[in-house]
Amino acid sequence: MPMSGPEDHVIKSGQTLAGPDYGLVKLTPGVVDILKEYGPGALAGSFPDSRPPPTIKFGIGDVVSVTVFEAAAGGLFIPAEAGVRPGNFVQLPNQNVDSLGNITVPYAGAVKAAGRTPGEIQQDIVKAIGNRAIEPQAVVALVTQNTSLISVLGEVNNPNRFAANAAGEHVLDAITRAGGIKGQGWETWVTLERHGKRATVPFGALVYQPANNIWVHPEDTIYVYREPQVFLAFGAAGQQGQFNFDMWKINMAQAMAKAGGLLDAQAEPAGVFVYRREPRELAERLGVDCSKFVGPLVPVIYNADFRDPAGYFLATKFDMRDKDVLFAANAATVDSAKFLQYVRVIIATANDSVVAANNVQILRINSKL
Repeated sequence: MPMSGPEDHVIKSGQTLAGPDYGLVKLTPGVVDILKEYGPGALAGSFPDSRPPPTIKFGIGDVVSVTVFEAAAGGLFIPAEAGVRPGNFVQLPNQNVDSLGNITVPYAGAVKAAGRTPGEIQQDIVKAIGNRAIEPQAVVALVTQNTSLISVLGEVNNPNRFAANAAGEHVLDAITRAGGIKGQGWETWVTLERHGKRATVPFGALVYQPANNIWVHPEDTIYVYREPQVFLAFGAAGQQGQFNFDMWKINMAQAMAKAGGLLDAQAEPAGVFVYRREPRELAERLGVDCSKFVGPLVPVIYNADFRDPAGYFLATKFDMRDKDVLFAANAATVDSAKFLQYVRVIIATANDSVVAANNVQILRINSKL
């Protein structure tokens, strides 16, 4: 008989004709507790180093200033007849860190600057001129920062590439410096890329789960984009189709309500399913035999039993994820009802033919009379 999807007992049997195998997980309090540890994507999990970003170091192209101090006049940089001076120091012209990563200091020559901190460069300068100047000291400062930059792109009010803050900042701080997001938070996603590694989370995960609001490092790229989170509903639900979350996260009970609930005359309350691909580690913790699966993601079908009064409590703790498929199976009696209706149509059609033939015969008899 025609139907909108697989029957409840077929899904629970684990049978599949052409698609991939899947693991079936019954929704229980233990399963809900395990799922709480796994969000829709976590920056904290992808970038577990929670330490503040490293000290900003000079890079090729940065503009640097160097100031050299001597303890008294008459030394290497301060002549004895210097006259009235604001102090025993000389400030060298600003210079770029060259393509070899060096800066030039008179009497010290080329000093390595790229990849080093101001303190490290100062020590090298003092060491190089120490036997010629009078108790020299050096101060190296960053004038224009052309490296150690952070890029914030996409759906922000002021996309920009700006210098990393020496005090350190978090992802939300960087987005704020770029003018904040343009759209609604629940339809906004944030991607962080660092050294070729990338992770994406909903914007709400940064706000409501502070662990995801990690430190930003120099050369990080933050991409903000808008894509409404959706789930798809099929089967014996009041409505079928694609539905927006319209908030940064919703649970299964809310998703069922958005889809119009279960049809009283059609749905099997114990046969409500959510289709999703889960990380292999999570699937194993849920008791799925992962030996028959290849790759990092495992197809998992969660089964909620709403014949159990407590099933609705579990549904309120089961968070939906973007692109989840919510399917409500038909009750076993629906096929019988469809078959009986089909039989009725056949009988009615046959009766209509008999009635039509009788009417024709009556018309012929009347015409002869």
